[in-house]
Amino acid sequence: MTPPVTPPIYQNFIHGRYLANQSGERFDVINPATDDVIYQVEVADHAIQKAAIESAKAGFEIWSAMTAIERSRILLKAVELLRARNDELARIEVLDTGKPWQEAECVDVQTGADVIEYFAGLAPAQVGQQQMVGDDFYYTRKEPLGICAGIGAWNYPLQIACWKAGPALAAGNVLLFKPSEETPLGALKLAEIFIEAGVPEGVFNVVQGAAEVGQWLTAHPDIEKVSFTGEVGTGKKVMASAANTLKDVTMELGGKSPLLVFDDANVTEAVSAAMLGNFYTQGEVCTNCTRVFVQRGVYDKFIEELKTRTEQNIVAGDPLDPNVNLGALISKVHQQLVLDYINLGIKEGAKLLTGGEALSPASAPNGYFVAPTVFVDCQDDMTIVKEEIFGPVMSILVFDEEAEVIKRANNTHLGLAAGVFTQDIQRAHRVIHKLQAGICWINAYGNSPAEMPVGGYKHSGIGRENGIETLDHYTQTKSVYVGMNNIDSPF
Repeated sequence: MTPPVTPPIYQNFIHGRYLANQSGERFDVINPATDDVIYQVEVADHAIQKAAIESAKAGFEIWSAMTAIERSRILLKAVELLRARNDELARIEVLDTGKPWQEAECVDVQTGADVIEYFAGLAPAQVGQQQMVGDDFYYTRKEPLGICAGIGAWNYPLQIACWKAGPALAAGNVLLFKPSEETPLGALKLAEIFIEAGVPEGVFNVVQGAAEVGQWLTAHPDIEKVSFTGEVGTGKKVMASAANTLKDVTMELGGKSPLLVFDDANVTEAVSAAMLGNFYTQGEVCTNCTRVFVQRGVYDKFIEELKTRTEQNIVAGDPLDPNVNLGALISKVHQQLVLDYINLGIKEGAKLLTGGEALSPASAPNGYFVAPTVFVDCQDDMTIVKEEIFGPVMSILVFDEEAEVIKRANNTHLGLAAGVFTQDIQRAHRVIHKLQAGICWINAYGNSPAEMPVGGYKHSGIGRENGIETLDHYTQTKSVYVGMNNIDSPF
């Protein structure tokens, strides 16, 4: 009889090495496509937390004293290593998240490397200002904040770690990063790469655990900033905790984003966008256009093509199979949550066009799969139309007039993303300018290059990630007044 295989155990990454905790507490990480425990991770107990802060302080002294050019060279070496290990890292993301290999292989690692490369290039370009004030003058300096904290989500673990590390480190800060406890390995591999590239010990530490570790980060007085990616309700708790020590915060939260398809749109392209914006990464993307508004003149054509392509072109199964394009949801609990939303949609009167059930593919029979699901006959007040589901569930709504659909699209407390499909260039810009969303696309959907700031309006977030302005979110401005004459004092 073959003895059971003991899953590997990973520790927290502190000051350039793996460090054992003292409590012995650890948690299981499960492959969503197989329901198997693939490894265990030690929780960051009080000893780890203390060591992480001490390490970060030491790392900051070294890293912030380097020139921007020196930091840039080191970060570019990390980019080189990330790209060289693309397939190894992509496989980790597939096993952790359940997403298809064909996505992770060309998106997750590459876009993360793109962001670090982008900010490494920007680091030496940060400049202050100088201005005369009479005979005197002042100048400003862009200085790092100090110790920053990043809290990641489970849908793009390595990419999010890179998105937070890139600007933070480029600006001279150090980062304590807590990945989701459901997808914790990618951040550890990034930490190894940073050390190998020459990033000083303590500049990028990884602490592991659930909400308690996140709460420690948001409340700690020595941490100057928290960047959080996740669900709206959790984001509000993070912000409230950070307020006690007046931390700066960046919040990239959830969405219920609209896609507006006008009568003159290229319907095939619009269907491609709708499918990409609902079924990519099995629907677990915060910017997904889960409310698809289709103008009446192309409604029948749109849903006919959508139904055909959804039923014929989507392949669910073992995410490591390069032919698979629909993976497993992150957990059994989340799978049931998505199925509950689907049942509620049916109960509230929406009509299933396709999908609506759990799947058990032959190549991954124990995985947490949900069929790509499309509802028609939807109304704006239905739960599936109002609440973020975070699964492969699309709601189709019909509209007649431009002013009407703009009003309906904006009728939500969320405002992360939006898209417009039309061949009328004036309408495209007119409509997109009126939509209350921070990330917008015209005749495209989902593209998020490193150069483009991303973030939400309303309850979908605060601040931005990526783009030039993000570097300012990781620096503080020091003003220095220089007197050139004797002080005129009445004393």
